[in-house]
Amino acid sequence: MSNATQVLAAFREMIANKNLSREELHDLIRDGIMAALARRFGPNVEAEILIDEDRGDIQITVLKEVVLEVEDPSRQISLEEARWDDPEFEPGDVLEIPVDFSEFGRNAVMAAKQRIIQRVREGERQRIREEYAHKIGELLSGEVQQVERGKIVVMLNKTREAEAIIPWKEQNPRERFRQGEPIRAVLKRVEETSKGPRLILSRADPMFVAALFKLEVPEIYQGIVEIKGIAREVGGRTKVAVYSRDESIDPVGACVGLKGSRVQAVVSELGGERIDIVPWHPDPEIFARRALAPAKVAKVISDSARRVITAIVDEDQLSLAIGRNGQNVRLASQLLGWQIDLYGSREWLERGADEALFGGGEPEYEVADFPLRELDLPLSTLAALESAGYTTFLDIIDLEREDLLRIPGLTAEDADEVLRLIEQLTVEEAGAEPSEEAGPSDAELAEAREVAAEILGLPNPGAQSGAAPEGNADREDAES
Repeated sequence: MSNATQVLAAFREMIANKNLSREELHDLIRDGIMAALARRFGPNVEAEILIDEDRGDIQITVLKEVVLEVEDPSRQISLEEARWDDPEFEPGDVLEIPVDFSEFGRNAVMAAKQRIIQRVREGERQRIREEYAHKIGELLSGEVQQVERGKIVVMLNKTREAEAIIPWKEQNPRERFRQGEPIRAVLKRVEETSKGPRLILSRADPMFVAALFKLEVPEIYQGIVEIKGIAREVGGRTKVAVYSRDESIDPVGACVGLKGSRVQAVVSELGGERIDIVPWHPDPEIFARRALAPAKVAKVISDSARRVITAIVDEDQLSLAIGRNGQNVRLASQLLGWQIDLYGSREWLERGADEALFGGGEPEYEVADFPLRELDLPLSTLAALESAGYTTFLDIIDLEREDLLRIPGLTAEDADEVLRLIEQLTVEEAGAEPSEEAGPSDAELAEAREVAAEILGLPNPGAQSGAAPEGNADREDAES
């Protein structure tokens, strides 16, 4: 077997697991041979390399330009030296020098090998970058290669040469893996290192839960059901908000599956982590009620400017709404993206809140504002008030007589008229005030005593007290 045949066989064996085509293999061999030729002839050497893999033959021809004066020996040859081979050479011609592969020394062969290995690695790294750059958030599977210093080194099933790890902070603390065990994780990011790209996987990121649901729920994979948000505390609990683009499909039911089969598959992969699936809603108040499930919320008040939700629950629902160590309300806040202030009904009432929220207390009434020009005031008075900055009724409702007298253009009579109108519009008339219920009269009390005595079979209390009913008195008068 010739040296060329041995080299081709060695190269084929070396790249057997690199998934390279024959053309890529030949390009690598040419590149390696050029590196060996550069060691022998110079850095700018030019050559033709023909590879016949079927015959196991490599033909190498170095090309040199014939010149009168040599400036670069690696690619030029003098006219005098060229005419030693052929007297008919002229400047500008190209001299072909055949090179036998066996002429390469050990150093040249090693240079070719190193160059080929380098090219193979560069090709692998580039393919890994191109393949995984757009797969962030996708589920990858492989097996545990080793566990070292807290991180898990994973050998991916699809790209075994890729460097993939699961750092300690991206792991579920309740899980333990051993070498050789199958493992699934989500691709979180691709890092560049001195040794090439490194794939950072995660089993703790919310994307991992989303990827598992996409795998188990066809409606999510097809885009009919959308995951709007995920809030997760690794190893404890996860809340998932889902939304259906098709009104005929229940998003929660699709994720739960028949008899809970789909969600149970996700729970099993997460090591028993509890999952709450809630329907998403664009209204933050409605969404907050759903996010706090399984607790029932009595009242929700939203502050859009501060992005704060105030949720009030009955006392028997308070511990359920808070969750273990505040987990439920914390996850609901993360899922909503708003701060949630949670109150029990008793605490809310003690803070002076509106009792009508729970069916008690008097309703509050607000005074509607309106322009001052709707009041029956002289034009001069209206002009003076407006020039002082008072344009609506609520602007003047709290003014005292002294405040009005300080306004330029207002007389004492004008101030009194304004105060009269304010009092007329804000103080209810005496007839409108709720009056105290009058107690029963003496006659009504006496009649009630008689009825009670008759029912209980007791002596007439009116006779014992010496009071005669009106009917008995009439009969005595008639007898007399």
